[in-house]
Amino acid sequence: MPGVPPARYAYLGPAGTFTEQALRSLPAAAGARSTPCGSVALALDAVRAGEADGAVVPFENSVEGSVSVTLDELATGEPLMITREMTVPVRLALLARPGHDLAAVRTVATHPHAAAQCRGWLARHLPEATIVPVGSTAQAAAEVAGLAGHPPEYDAAVAAPIAAETYRLRVLADSIGDNADAVTRFVLATRPGPVTARTGADKSSLVAFIRDDHAGALMEVLDQFTMRGINLTRIESRPTGRALGRYCFSIDCEGHLDDARVGEALMGLRRVCAEVRFLGSYPRLDGVAPVLRDGTSDADFTDADAWLVRLRAR
Repeated sequence: MPGVPPARYAYLGPAGTFTEQALRSLPAAAGARSTPCGSVALALDAVRAGEADGAVVPFENSVEGSVSVTLDELATGEPLMITREMTVPVRLALLARPGHDLAAVRTVATHPHAAAQCRGWLARHLPEATIVPVGSTAQAAAEVAGLAGHPPEYDAAVAAPIAAETYRLRVLADSIGDNADAVTRFVLATRPGPVTARTGADKSSLVAFIRDDHAGALMEVLDQFTMRGINLTRIESRPTGRALGRYCFSIDCEGHLDDARVGEALMGLRRVCAEVRFLGSYPRLDGVAPVLRDGTSDADFTDADAWLVRLRAR
């Protein structure tokens, strides 16, 4: 639209990461301004500061599990809202400077998650090589290419194939991941605003902070979902950093804020938890609608409300 500035996106950089691939998959990213950031925290803080309209950050991996720094950054600080999820297949390659070959590789730089996902291949083909952890796979490629502000320190990098083009490196080996079906899930985080419209195939994310460490604390949280027929797609505990034994639960569940069952579950959590941080409702990437148990549809909740009103009116 004439006169409307392009959207601004921050993402976990540098250029050439899987996060950049996830960003490129957004239709709204075409023509948008994108800024690579050195960490998840910096990308999310760019949104909080109004320097970006949204940030794309890694959320979980099918092999290595959730990205703890993302969970913690969304659970604390000025609230943000997840408005979209996306996945990227994890295709990893071994990259080196032109003129180098596999026999010359003694040091390999990469992100710890990437190293874990090709541990078997590295053990078979580079058993003597030292694996050096760095902040991102693209940073590893930049280090190998000598574009990190100092001479190259490492012989090769494990990174996305896109990094070979970005940093002018040679692909020594492609598709070196131990799990061909590995994928990473990313989310788009924005400043709080209207919740994305309900589609019928939605997911909601939240963080529940227990009041204190006591027997049954987790069960109190789970009961709010179980009794309303809500399936959890992910739940894990994270320390709050305040003291030993103080935890919060990071949760993804099926359904939308506007679904009666989800709304009532949130109210139940509000009653039993010290704090509940709602992180948003958004369309499920797989488009799978939940299977509703008898008694958990919006119509069932409406009927129960009307029944109670009639009883109280006697």
